Amino acid sequence: MLETTVNDPPDSTLPAKASAVAAGTSLTRLLIAASGTGGHVFPAIAVAERLTDCQVEWLGVSNRLETQLVPERYPLHTVAAEGFQKRGLDSLRVALKLIGSIWQVRQLLHKGRFQGVFTTGGYIAAPAVLAARSLGLPVILHESNALPGKVTRFLGPWCSTVAIGFAAAAAYLPRAKTVCTGTPVRSQFQTQKDSALPIALPETAPLLVVVGGSQGAVGVNRLVRQCAPAWFEADIWIVHLTGENDPDSKSLQHPQYEVLPFYDDMAGLLRRADLVISRSGAGTLTELAMTHKPSILIPYPFAAEDHQTYNATVFSSVGAAKLFQQADLTPERLTAEVMSLLGGDSTHMHPSKGLKQMAEQAGKLAVTDSAEQLAQVIRQALKVRAERK
Repeated sequence: MLETTVNDPPDSTLPAKASAVAAGTSLTRLLIAASGTGGHVFPAIAVAERLTDCQVEWLGVSNRLETQLVPERYPLHTVAAEGFQKRGLDSLRVALKLIGSIWQVRQLLHKGRFQGVFTTGGYIAAPAVLAARSLGLPVILHESNALPGKVTRFLGPWCSTVAIGFAAAAAYLPRAKTVCTGTPVRSQFQTQKDSALPIALPETAPLLVVVGGSQGAVGVNRLVRQCAPAWFEADIWIVHLTGENDPDSKSLQHPQYEVLPFYDDMAGLLRRADLVISRSGAGTLTELAMTHKPSILIPYPFAAEDHQTYNATVFSSVGAAKLFQQADLTPERLTAEVMSLLGGDSTHMHPSKGLKQMAEQAGKLAVTDSAEQLAQVIRQALKVRAERK
C-alpha cells in the first residue's frame, strides 16, 4: 500500500513557486526516489533545493532516513521495498514485493501527472525506474560510487541519463548514457562561515577527526582508541564520531578527546581538521574533497562488492589519501602514519609537507557545482520529453 505524508515545502521554495503561479505558468512535476542512508538522501536533497522551477515530491520507504529529513521539505510517499540479498523463499517474497511496488509507483506517477523521475540509486530505484519507463517518462539516475551498484548496472540502460560521481564508474556502465557531475553535498559545504566546534582546543593544536560512520565502525573505533594515548602525548586533539553501534564508545576519556555518535556541522568540523580517518563512502569522500582534507581511508570490509575500496582508490591513486585495508592495519602502523603526517613528536607538531600535498590533491577532486550540474541534467531530460509530446 502506498502511503503519503503531505507537508508544505520550506519557505525558501515559496517565492519561486509563487512567481511561477503569478506568471500563469505551471511547474514541472518531478518525483525524487531517494531512500536509506545519508549517501542517498543528502545528495537528492541538495539537488531538489536547486530545482525551484519544479514541483518536487518524494518516494521513500517508511522506516528509513528520509522519513526524518523529507516531510518538512516535500510531500513524501512511501512504498514497501527492500534489497535483493535474499535467498530461497525470502527472494520470492522480495520479488513479489517489488512487483507490487512497481504497480503502486506507476499509479502514483500516472495520477499525480509527474513528468519525470530522479533517483539516487539503491533498491528504491528499481520500482521508480521501472514504473517510470513503463509510462514513457524520463529517468535520471545518480550513482555516487566508483563501482556502480547492481541496480545501477542493471537499470542504467533504461535511464535517460546516468549521472556519475566518479569518472571511473563509466567503465562499468557501457550501455548507459553517462555524464560525470560529481556528487552533490549539503548546502553547509557551499559556505565558508566559521562554526563552533564540539571541543575547545588551542588555536594551533593539530586536530584529528575520526569518522567511523553508522555501518561497521566498531573496528575503526577500536583501532583509534588503542592509538590515542600516543597521539595525546604528541599534543594531537581528537574528535571521534563513532556512530551509534559502538558499545565501547564511552570507554576512553581524555581532555584532548571528544567522542560523539554524530555531529551535525560536518562542514565546520572538517574545515578545522588537519587530518581525517574515515571509511570511504562516496558521500564522505565528496565532503573531504570539498573541504580539501587529507585522509587515511579504511574501507568498510563488508560493503557490497567491496565498493568502498574502489572509492578510496580514486583518492589514493592521486595522492589525496592513504588507503589501508582494515585487516592489514595494526595500532602500531596507524599510530605511526598519523604521527608522520601531522609532523612528528610531542614537542614540535606541525603538518608535514606530504599532508599539504594531500590536501591540494583532495581539493582537485571536488566538483563544487555538482548539485547545479545535476539539476541542469534533469531539466534537459524533462525539456526533451516536453518537446517530443
